[in-house]
Amino acid sequence: MNKKILITGVSRPLGIGATLAKRFAEAGAVVAVHGFSGYDMTVGTKNSAAPNGTESIAKQLSDSGLNVVVVTPSDFTETGTAKKAVEEAAQKLDGLDGLILNHCYGTYTEIGDWTEENLDPHFSVNIRACMLMIQAFAKQVDTTRENAITLFTSGQSNGPMTNEIPYCVAKEAISNLTRQTSALLGSKNIRVNCINPGPNDTGYYTGDTSRWCTPNDAADLALFLHSSHAKCITGQIIASDKGEGFGGNFVLC
Repeated sequence: MNKKILITGVSRPLGIGATLAKRFAEAGAVVAVHGFSGYDMTVGTKNSAAPNGTESIAKQLSDSGLNVVVVTPSDFTETGTAKKAVEEAAQKLDGLDGLILNHCYGTYTEIGDWTEENLDPHFSVNIRACMLMIQAFAKQVDTTRENAITLFTSGQSNGPMTNEIPYCVAKEAISNLTRQTSALLGSKNIRVNCINPGPNDTGYYTGDTSRWCTPNDAADLALFLHSSHAKCITGQIIASDKGEGFGGNFVLC
């Protein structure tokens, strides 16, 4: 795979982001990874959160002979950080033709407890950052190449998650962002699709995960979407969830 790809949400070894980085690098892509371990350390990811997680994952992959570089970790709630992450990745890789937006922000907050301070990070990380990163990516692409963007949603349209409504609203907007930008960016030879990976055990959940999909399943689909085999696929929200939909409360990335 002769690709240069930025992958976000790479900060926990058990996460989808770390698996994406490993699988794409193993397939021959040059991979830039971005993450923010500060978020993981505050939301109780006790099974896999660690300080400097992005740097540790990148070092482990690099030490195994894979072509992986770190983009300076940053908090996407802060102004300017999303655009800077794309610009730094493009500079380090001498351009990008792939962008995988796997980062997320979610907290359990029921109605009655909503505040501006609680709501704003959900929208700034899950939506604003994605929009600004897509814009920055589109600005630097070589339109003579095949370019692809993959976003991640969480299947929240399949059922209620009443104690995570801010997260659900923000992630559902990703589906519309996918459709809108796919129509806009086709002229730049950029395909835009979105994956709903369904329930995944990424270190957040401690119950029975025997019927769940794995991060490798999401990576299989992402690899396909960034290959020439998917050259006619754009504007799609594709579920990889065993057809079971969604019935639990969890956060992905």
